[in-house]
Amino acid sequence: MTATGTFGLSSEARNLHWLLSNLVEEVPGVHSVAVVSSDGLLLLSSDPGQNAEAATTERKEGPRGSSADLATIVSGIGSLTVGAAKLMDGGGVKQTMVAMEEGSVFVMAISDGSLLGVHATPDCDMSVVAYHMALFVGRAGHVLTPELRDELRKSRESAT
Repeated sequence: MTATGTFGLSSEARNLHWLLSNLVEEVPGVHSVAVVSSDGLLLLSSDPGQNAEAATTERKEGPRGSSADLATIVSGIGSLTVGAAKLMDGGGVKQTMVAMEEGSVFVMAISDGSLLGVHATPDCDMSVVAYHMALFVGRAGHVLTPELRDELRKSRESAT
């Protein structure tokens, strides 16, 4: 992720972009990352400049290479697990992990229903991924206010 997509954003928004970039660049096995709002909209991603068509031809690492696809998956998994937790009287969902033959998907609650999703390799160190996700959530949770979510939505809309 490049800093060019952060021009004109508040310092809090730029800081979240930086944290997201760090998660992708510093954690071995991580392909892509997405932050999704409670209503399922993509707020931040590790590849904000790519559209779905370019992603499928240039980058095969993420779900069909698109951060929008990852956001959809994260939102769906988040919804499903919250519903399951309610049916089981399990309390709030903290983290969900799906292990597949060719990859892993992690979903962690941030705040106010927002979710952090990570697509990683099948052989990633799951505890390391979970640890770095928890660090991101700890740093991002208190600044991901309704105003900042609105700013991030608008910046994504203007980029497309």
